[in-house]
Amino acid sequence: MFSWIFIPLFLQIPNFFCVFISYNISKCYYIIAEDFHHKGDVVIGAFFPIHTYHTMNKSCDIKAIFLLLILCHLHRYNFKSYQYILALLFAIEEINGNPNLLPNISLGFDFYNVRFTEKDTLMNVCMWLTAHREKFILPNYNCEKKYFTAALTGTSWTISAQIGTLFQLFKFPQLSFGPYDPILSDRNQYSFLYQIAPKSSSLSLGIVSLMVHFRWSWVGLILPDDHKGNKILSDFKNEMERKGICIAFVKMIPATWSSHLNQFWKNIDETNVIIIYGDIDSLEGLMRNIRQRLLTGKVWVMNIEPHFTDYADYFFLDSFHGSLIFTYHYSERFEFTNFIQTVNPYKYPEDIYLPKLWHLFFKCSFSDNGCQLLNNCQFNASLDALPRHIFDESMSDESTSIYNAVYAVAHSLHELTLQQVQMEPYENGEETLFFPWQLNSFLKDIEVGGQMRLDWRQEVNVKYDILNIWNLPKGLGRKVKIGSFSPNAPQGQQLSLTEQIIQWPEEFSEIPRSVCSESCGHGFRKVILEGNAVCCYKCTPCAHNEISNKTDEDQCMKCPDSHYANTEKNYCLKKAVSFLAYEDLLGMILASIALCLSALTVFVIGIFVKNRHTPIVKANNQALSYILLITLTFCFLCSLTFIGQPNKNTCILQQTTFGVAFTAALATVLAKAITVVIAFKATFPGRIVRWLMISRAPNYIIPICTLIQVGFCGTWMATSPPFIDQDAHTEHGHIIIFCNKGSSVAFHCVLGYLCFLALCGYTVAFLSRTLPDTFNESKFLSFSLLVFFCVWVTFLPVYHSTKGKFMVATEIFSILASSTALLGFIFGPKCYIVLLRPDENTFNYIRNKIHSRKNKSQKT
Repeated sequence: MFSWIFIPLFLQIPNFFCVFISYNISKCYYIIAEDFHHKGDVVIGAFFPIHTYHTMNKSCDIKAIFLLLILCHLHRYNFKSYQYILALLFAIEEINGNPNLLPNISLGFDFYNVRFTEKDTLMNVCMWLTAHREKFILPNYNCEKKYFTAALTGTSWTISAQIGTLFQLFKFPQLSFGPYDPILSDRNQYSFLYQIAPKSSSLSLGIVSLMVHFRWSWVGLILPDDHKGNKILSDFKNEMERKGICIAFVKMIPATWSSHLNQFWKNIDETNVIIIYGDIDSLEGLMRNIRQRLLTGKVWVMNIEPHFTDYADYFFLDSFHGSLIFTYHYSERFEFTNFIQTVNPYKYPEDIYLPKLWHLFFKCSFSDNGCQLLNNCQFNASLDALPRHIFDESMSDESTSIYNAVYAVAHSLHELTLQQVQMEPYENGEETLFFPWQLNSFLKDIEVGGQMRLDWRQEVNVKYDILNIWNLPKGLGRKVKIGSFSPNAPQGQQLSLTEQIIQWPEEFSEIPRSVCSESCGHGFRKVILEGNAVCCYKCTPCAHNEISNKTDEDQCMKCPDSHYANTEKNYCLKKAVSFLAYEDLLGMILASIALCLSALTVFVIGIFVKNRHTPIVKANNQALSYILLITLTFCFLCSLTFIGQPNKNTCILQQTTFGVAFTAALATVLAKAITVVIAFKATFPGRIVRWLMISRAPNYIIPICTLIQVGFCGTWMATSPPFIDQDAHTEHGHIIIFCNKGSSVAFHCVLGYLCFLALCGYTVAFLSRTLPDTFNESKFLSFSLLVFFCVWVTFLPVYHSTKGKFMVATEIFSILASSTALLGFIFGPKCYIVLLRPDENTFNYIRNKIHSRKNKSQKT
């Protein structure tokens, strides 16, 4: 309840103060005329908006004025705009004091305040053209026989356009010092209107460059609701789209604030940075609203300085403290500052605004009769003693344009007089006669492509200065240059800033942030949300083996195959080279098994050699057993070629030795199986069987089958041999080097041939398994070949489903498993008898066993 009562009363303090001030201001403050004349042989018309609100009629009761002043809106001056009059006066005094420019001719001016309505504005123009001070005018008559030259108008395009419609009828030269406007450059409509200010075509580029520099990607726009606002909106949209900056909102300044006030400020807190573009007139109401609402948490980026004066404002904070302003770059005029220090109402008694300033700020009083300013002011009263937010002594853009415009008129008039002297010399004391329209031919040279070019080489650069407003505490009013923007500079060097001296609004302890979404850090990328602006996004981690090492990346960068992404996904690390090495646990185990099995095979060979005269060694072709054991030794050892760092030679060696060694082993098993069959068939009549037994023909199976496999391998090595390959994906952080088989068809042909030999040997051994004999090994041969066949059939799907080291390990395991099957099932039972049952490895035991078997068969 307290806040509901206190806050409205608190907000009314400025109005209460306004009432108090009103009763303490002399009535002369209100009844002094708004227009005045500065003497000169030739007169320039000046139409400036110093007092932009209505004043009361002189005949009105002063008590009624005081009562109406409760609203504080009827008689308010913009003292910052008073600098326009001083710039005009400064330029005229410089010209009058220059003996080389307009000798024997002095310049003067007539000042008329641009009032609130178009009717009053045009009335002032008519009064000036006719030199009549009353409310009625006499068109086409000059009552005081003044020599008029040109008129200065501004500050907005509307004022210049309104006045230009009247001047156009008389071909009267008009110079506009307000911001450049393409409408006023229409020569069909405004043939005799000349704009002094340069084009602001690169302003949008400069402001957007500032946004990019500070990484402000989410900004608001406040523009006037007219053709200039629509044009600059289009420029901003194009530039922002190119630079990836989004517009949070666009607000067009309404013509009437009261009906749009609440709606206008809706969603104003969506962003911390707001761009304001317009001229002084179109932005005055906006600026006043911003200040009255104490919107102190925003960085305002503007093309003009806040241009109003509230001397009754007692708030400590200022809404525009920390704002950034883009202004045209002009050479600083220190003479103007010195000139301001000498200005006072006693030096220029015709100036009706100086007495009001001295009365209001320096405690001077007016006389009761005639409203003359008394000399009872504060000591050392001077305009440079006023607070900067009330009156700024540094020359503004508009004041500089006024200064240049006066010089343009002076030089044009100088050229005209020289031309007249050359054509028609006049005698001493005879005045030079001219008409204002004659200046147009000289003034046309002022504008060339929108850039000011004066005949005396005083060119205006399109470079922008960037100013920072320091107004904390209120009244400091400093404008500090913190950088510049030069559109003609090389790319990347156009914007120059000194960030260390920038003061931001009090809410920010560092550079403000203005983004729709927080930045995506390293290892993340942006994902644009559907239906939202491109600046509104979410962050998602980079995919596997992708990185992002910059902020707000649209796409992650994939690491090369030779590198892999680190855990944070912001850097690619080089992969370590890996292969099935002897130092690896898996390689160590497989190599140990291969060596142990090779040693075991050699041990079996030793057993067979030592017991070569025993019946069990002689029973099944002793030579074939030795050949099989030797080939099995090579089979075990060939697996070692698959371990270690591969090279071209080992890749070729491992496949050829594997194929040839296993072919020799299987061919030997096949020969043993056939030998068993022939041995049992030898007791039957038949010359062929006997010849096979005597000639040892089965032994030729080994070289024949081996040569066939050698042919396969030779063709393989000649057409598409194995080569070194890399696997960069199976094992994270490693590149696995392995031997690629080269021709997959050739490899499967070699493997298929081995399986074919195993199947043939298995078939022969299986058919001879029932043949009666004490040492018949057919059943062991058939079982060993069955295991061999199963191992390699199982190998194919497992091999193709593994990668890298495990692919190599699978092949080694298959080699060891199949070789062990042959060794174990063929020679295991024999070694068991030789080593553990030596009593059964004698001829007597075999003879007795054969006799007992015959007796049983006879009984049955």
